[in-house]
Amino acid sequence: MHIKIDDLSGAAVVTLLSEHLKDMHLTSPPESVHALDLEALRGPKITFWTIWDEETLAGCGAIKELTAHHAEIKSMRTALDFRCKGVATQLLQHILEEAKQRHYIKLSLETGSMQYFEPARKLYERFGFKGCAPFADYKEDLNSIFMTRDL
Repeated sequence: MHIKIDDLSGAAVVTLLSEHLKDMHLTSPPESVHALDLEALRGPKITFWTIWDEETLAGCGAIKELTAHHAEIKSMRTALDFRCKGVATQLLQHILEEAKQRHYIKLSLETGSMQYFEPARKLYERFGFKGCAPFADYKEDLNSIFMTRDL
């Protein structure tokens, strides 16, 4: 597997992110969907990575800089054929290392509170993320769980 910064222009990436947005809208009410679309993910404060198994897209993830010392994980997604194979673990390790290299002192995220999101929450907990209050522009939401970890 190899991880690279991605410009979000490849067909496989567009398809994976479309599936991600579709699932978020099927799982959460509209006001609780915080997944970013392609244009938003191309923003200047966001770095987007993809993870590949040779020429096959296995997953993606991003960080959004909130301040000089605080970033947020966005758009973590594993392709269906690669679920439960360690892809998200590799990508999260990469994102954590990159966040440390950028001298962030805190990394946070928002994920769903529903059963669908339990595997993601367990992954983040294994990496030391703990529940926290809403951060950045988020508001309290029964459909969201906010997590953070110091770096």
